[in-house]
Amino acid sequence: MAGHSQFKNIMHRKGRQDAQKSKLFGKLAREITVAAKLGTPDPAMNPRLRAAVIAARQENMPKDNIERAIKKALGSDGENYDEIRYEGYGPGGVAVIVEALTDNRNRAASDIRSFFTKSGGNLGETGSVSFMFDRTGIIEYDRSVASDDAVLDAAIEAGADDVISGEGGHEIYASTEGYRDVAKALEAKFGEPRKAALIWKPQNTVAVDDETGEKLLKLMDLLNEHDDVQNVYANFEVSDALVAKMGG
Repeated sequence: MAGHSQFKNIMHRKGRQDAQKSKLFGKLAREITVAAKLGTPDPAMNPRLRAAVIAARQENMPKDNIERAIKKALGSDGENYDEIRYEGYGPGGVAVIVEALTDNRNRAASDIRSFFTKSGGNLGETGSVSFMFDRTGIIEYDRSVASDDAVLDAAIEAGADDVISGEGGHEIYASTEGYRDVAKALEAKFGEPRKAALIWKPQNTVAVDDETGEKLLKLMDLLNEHDDVQNVYANFEVSDALVAKMGG
């Protein structure tokens, strides 16, 4: 696929300044707490919590912070967060899905709606764009973990649906039902992945010109910088030159 797909950089973030790191740790901790509260506090028995802990480790979140976030779920006085999925169209008619964890639904909806409006897009109803995406599990490994053939063979044996290997590493996709078993089998063979999560994968991506792409990347940044937003998915593709220009 030519150009730079937004899907390849779902968590589109620029830089790693202290303020951004602190905000990121807050989001990761929130996901850990919610995952532990919804299931068991044992990552080995709770796939969502396992995914959240892996994500936190990848960002070098201190072990104490991770353990504190899990313990927070066990207390009765912890904050309660609502899980909300927003769907809409960004500039150029690009489909966007936003996953949020919020303790104030009205604030989150108002802020996210304003981001879409200011960018020239519009927020739609739930289900308005998700039919253009597949809900799927993804397990990612660094390129150095094994050869393309070795990863492909292991993924097939584990029951994965698809494998994409490239310069950025190995991406293994699995159904929502089989994702946990596939992740376990691969981890037994290759060790802990750099990412293991359920995502929204676009069925197709649309190429946009640099002017529209710049507006879209700015919208992605606005959304990702919001405290309540956990993940942003979109189905557009921009040029590598624009990505370099935008610093991403």
